[in-house]
Amino acid sequence: MEQVRGKKRTIAPAKGGLGVLIPGIGAVSTTLIAGTFSVRKGLATPVGSLTQMGTIRLGKRTDLRSPRIKDFTPLAELEDLVFGGWDIHGKNAYEAALEAGVLKQEHLDPVRKEMCAVKPMEAVFDRAFVRRLEGAHVKRAKTKMHLVDLLAKDMEAFQRRTGAVRLVMIWCGSTETYLTEQEIHSDLDRFERGLKENDPAISPSMVYAYAAIRKGIPFINGAPNLTENIPALLSLSQKKRTPISGDDFKTGQTMMKTVIAPALKARMLGLSGWFSSNILGNKDGKVLDDPDSFRTKEASKLSVLQHILQPELYPHLYGDTYHKVRIDYYPPRGDDKEGWDNIDIFGWMGYPMQIKIDFLCRDSILAAPVALDLILLMDLAKRAGKFGIQEWLSFYFKNPIVPKGLYPEHDLFIQLSKLKNNLRYLMGEELITHLGVEYYPNSV
Repeated sequence: MEQVRGKKRTIAPAKGGLGVLIPGIGAVSTTLIAGTFSVRKGLATPVGSLTQMGTIRLGKRTDLRSPRIKDFTPLAELEDLVFGGWDIHGKNAYEAALEAGVLKQEHLDPVRKEMCAVKPMEAVFDRAFVRRLEGAHVKRAKTKMHLVDLLAKDMEAFQRRTGAVRLVMIWCGSTETYLTEQEIHSDLDRFERGLKENDPAISPSMVYAYAAIRKGIPFINGAPNLTENIPALLSLSQKKRTPISGDDFKTGQTMMKTVIAPALKARMLGLSGWFSSNILGNKDGKVLDDPDSFRTKEASKLSVLQHILQPELYPHLYGDTYHKVRIDYYPPRGDDKEGWDNIDIFGWMGYPMQIKIDFLCRDSILAAPVALDLILLMDLAKRAGKFGIQEWLSFYFKNPIVPKGLYPEHDLFIQLSKLKNNLRYLMGEELITHLGVEYYPNSV
């Protein structure tokens, strides 16, 4: 039987420092930074990181070849990561981590020296897009294009200071107010003119994304903002041969939806309604207490079920499903979010049943390893010569980016299969289809 085999790419070696530039030195990013330093010192294990702990099957099941992903692919080493970024508060990463309250001081103090060295640069900030926050550690410029130039100087200074030879930018800032695609976003010329003319439809996250992609730096969006997923920046990513991936880290409640919904669909069980409620008290919760910011997050969360269940194909099972999402700011909970789901399903002869999920999770603890994986895999994509949309990384996002006319794949397990097959393809290994006929030669 002819096997489908990848064509091994020429991948530039991961030599030298990999600079991780982060807009938003807050709960997620400081948890990522502290955890990375702790793992490097042997003080912690990178639980939750597929690149660090996951394996990948190669060849037949009988071959028993399942190396660690980090041993199979030429990823950057954690020791090579150097961190920098921007924030409106001006506190170093250690101070910001204490304020965020995700990690205990006993876990921060062993890496205090390293975290204190991560001092944010002045941020690009526009309160029209994040109305519940304010800060004085911000850039002043006449135009948004001037802000892009200031960010470029920051990146160049960071590389000189740290010796980083490659860069990745990952947005860990707050969710911006709801924004729809407009004419200014429709092509690169219009967008660049808008930067020069301070168009109000160009958000701070778009300024960061443009600045990164223009310099050929992979850009990752950890929030549901309309940022790089606009025609202007998609075309720039092609022009500059730079990878982009998706929007909004998939961590808690939505991760569970991308597990449970495929199971219902696989067994042809019907869904009457899915009510999701969240309470959280961190800065993200405060920002999402603003209705316009919540609307951005709501759109991200609601889209998942529609694409997984395909009601247009299964109208009797999913054509009349009611889906509701609530997020409430509750300060006493801090970063320990509670996601509660009531799922009303029906089975044989229409008999009703229910599923209840109460996920008491920690937002930043779940998001940090996702951010780490994306940093390493986007750097790998860049060194492998991949550019534009990297749908194979949809495993990590609530909103995978896909070309117009193509629906996104949200099933977590299909996404994982896609990710691993892309790694096999990059390394010239046989793709895994799970057909399995090779084990039963007398039954074919």
